[in-house]
Amino acid sequence: MSEDFIASYNKGTLVIKRLFDIFVSIAGLLSLLPFFLVFSLWIKVDSKGPVFFRQTRVGKNGKLFRIFKFRTMVVDAERKGLQITTNSDSRVTKAGTFLRKTKIDELPQLINVFIGDMSFVGPRPEVPKYIDCYPESIKKIVLSVRPGITDRASIEFKDENDMLDSSSEPERTYINDILPIKQKYYVEYVSHISFWGDIKIILDTIGEIM
Repeated sequence: MSEDFIASYNKGTLVIKRLFDIFVSIAGLLSLLPFFLVFSLWIKVDSKGPVFFRQTRVGKNGKLFRIFKFRTMVVDAERKGLQITTNSDSRVTKAGTFLRKTKIDELPQLINVFIGDMSFVGPRPEVPKYIDCYPESIKKIVLSVRPGITDRASIEFKDENDMLDSSSEPERTYINDILPIKQKYYVEYVSHISFWGDIKIILDTIGEIM
């Protein structure tokens, strides 16, 4: 893809995509508020610590932002292990096991979508450590768009934790085996970005979760 690939985007598509993100994230946050309260109470009762987990991720054009998730691990989990998680990870709480399995822990990212850090669909945002593993040419493409709550790679790697669980070196497996495949999905998405393509990915994601 040439260096002026950003200029080749359909600007109208990107405007519609952003408007969709704003309106649907507002509707989602309002409609899910009662459930947010229930899950928040469960998290607080289940283990000590805040309701939300905030972590620095790399966004569009390399801008750092803090992602919102329901906390599914013990406090200071990142100091007690890797930045990736397996199913057998002892840092995951009882409530966290359910929230992760159902992907409910991702719902607070609607806040990130509303404020413009993320989109509903786009390459999943990585921590700086793993972004540094990207080849420069791929990094430029992937970071040219807002990261998303879901994408084709998220669907294909819905059982990623199982893969990491079976590895003797989970982080090496993630960096050497999983991340390169995800990068191919990300580049493919950016190269063929479209509003209706996003809708299909959203529906496919819902179908996988249900």
